[in-house]
Amino acid sequence: MSTLVTATVKSNSSSPPAFQNSSGTEIGTLCRAWVNFNASSGSPSIRAQFNVSSITDNGVGNYTVNFTNALADANYVVTFGVGGGGSSLNASFVGGVLTSTQYGVASNKTASAVQFTTGDYTATLRDLGEIYVSLFR
Repeated sequence: MSTLVTATVKSNSSSPPAFQNSSGTEIGTLCRAWVNFNASSGSPSIRAQFNVSSITDNGVGNYTVNFTNALADANYVVTFGVGGGGSSLNASFVGGVLTSTQYGVASNKTASAVQFTTGDYTATLRDLGEIYVSLFR
């Protein structure tokens, strides 16, 4: 096994770098976008991000993450996490949204954004203190 040590990895095309095995088969890619934001007080506030231009507040517990650079299509995997809900919101959830009354369904995804909901254990939409989103393709 050898180790590659470098300060910069660049792609020779508009696609991100891909990891391949010795046969040339792709075995992985890098995270395409991620964000850590606070939505507990007013407008969503981004703490840290990669390839995220903004968060749209669509109402209580309903957000759209907008990408700086669009992905090739909407066939990506999105993962969510929440935290910092305080003692009354310890059993918080994050799920997809198609309409304001549907919870836990597939996310509304496009190449340039993903929409989702957050809430508490009673299935009530809530703005939470820590929301995490990451995308892979």
